[in-house]
Amino acid sequence: MQGSSGDCAVTATCNWQQPTGGCGKSCCTISPLSTIPPSGTHSSPGALLCKMWATLRIERGAKEKNHPLYKPYVNGIIAKEPTSLEEEIKEIRRSGSGKALDAPEFELSDIFYFCRKGIETIMDDEVTKRFSAEELESWNLLSRTNYNFHYISLRLTVLWGLGVLIRYCFLLPLRIALAFTGISLLVTGTTVVGYLPNGRCKEFLSKHVHLMCYRICVRALTAIITYHDRENRPRNGGICVANHTSPIDVIILASDGYYAMVGQVHGGLMGVIQRAMVKACPHVWFERSEVKDRHLVAKRLTEHVQDKSKLPILIFPEGTCINNTSVMMFKKGSFEIGATVYPVAIKYDPQFGDAFWNSSKYGMVTYLLRMMTSWAIVCSVWYLPPMTRQCDEDAVQFANRVKSAIARQGGLVDLLWDGGLKREKVKDTFKEEQQKLYSKMIVGNHEDRSRS
Repeated sequence: MQGSSGDCAVTATCNWQQPTGGCGKSCCTISPLSTIPPSGTHSSPGALLCKMWATLRIERGAKEKNHPLYKPYVNGIIAKEPTSLEEEIKEIRRSGSGKALDAPEFELSDIFYFCRKGIETIMDDEVTKRFSAEELESWNLLSRTNYNFHYISLRLTVLWGLGVLIRYCFLLPLRIALAFTGISLLVTGTTVVGYLPNGRCKEFLSKHVHLMCYRICVRALTAIITYHDRENRPRNGGICVANHTSPIDVIILASDGYYAMVGQVHGGLMGVIQRAMVKACPHVWFERSEVKDRHLVAKRLTEHVQDKSKLPILIFPEGTCINNTSVMMFKKGSFEIGATVYPVAIKYDPQFGDAFWNSSKYGMVTYLLRMMTSWAIVCSVWYLPPMTRQCDEDAVQFANRVKSAIARQGGLVDLLWDGGLKREKVKDTFKEEQQKLYSKMIVGNHEDRSRS
């Protein structure tokens, strides 16, 4: 199947299958290097069959070996069981003492629990490691994954050198040219469209300018995107929420749909693009540190979703980029409105290029250059069924339910920690909460004995 929008259409090879023990749902793969034939012509049947055969061969091989195409991310180098503080301390007391578990208010062995937790956190912190690039199981021949060159063999060195030559001397110039074209057209096109009076003509031109430019940028990154369950794509008057790994998440989703976006104000190149985009489409940019801005955003979101003719809103509730191994706490603001939520799970394959943006370490231009010197950006996008807030649910519970669905579909770790810890220190309330749990356990034992 081919979807077109001007000269920048993206060729999509769709594979519709009847259920054969699986879900039988639709799947669409976008290839960025394919050529769009002129109107009235069609791709070669042989080429199409070859693509379908290759895709089916990969999927069949993965099923035979019982290997998922995207493996769920493990907890880390230390195996951790989801047990409570009270259960673990009782287990320590049971193994180290012959006394009754509820006899003493405090045992010296309790210290071992807190010592072990502290050492585990130092060795394998489940939070801060989400803010740096994901560690790969094997080297993908990208020099930045190994800053110090280690000679292993002549064959591997020659292979790595050829990869550098291809990526920097052949692919990089082509990608820079495409990226410059896409960004220039986006800034110029949205600025020009912004001067038109509001109406169908402006909306039509804005939609196609955005789609055209985003699809050019997708090709500039050599992004190979597989869209699943496209019948669940967000509809007007709803809110699209997705896990956040990189600024290119916007390009990945917007090349397959038209959205009004909500996000934080940026400077530099990103700021130039934001100021141009808002002229042609009702995007909402805000400063997170300003309380006044947050209230204004909540009001505008409520007004937007009440009009079912308006575009779906694209929001990344994590509020910061996570390295695509987990999903962290969703801010509750977008879940208080009462609109239909369309969850989207995005999973990148780091073997071909790490899409994570460490904004505290790299600027936007540096990050884009790193992406353009990767082999490719390979990812899968799952459109999940729409979800609505239940009567007995508050905004936080609804946000956690949506987050869990995204994490489960994308094979990501579901964490309750706030992504804001990327730039802030841990609040004292978190420490006090652990102290209260331990105190409650001891005081509770004492109260139980007093009653008896």
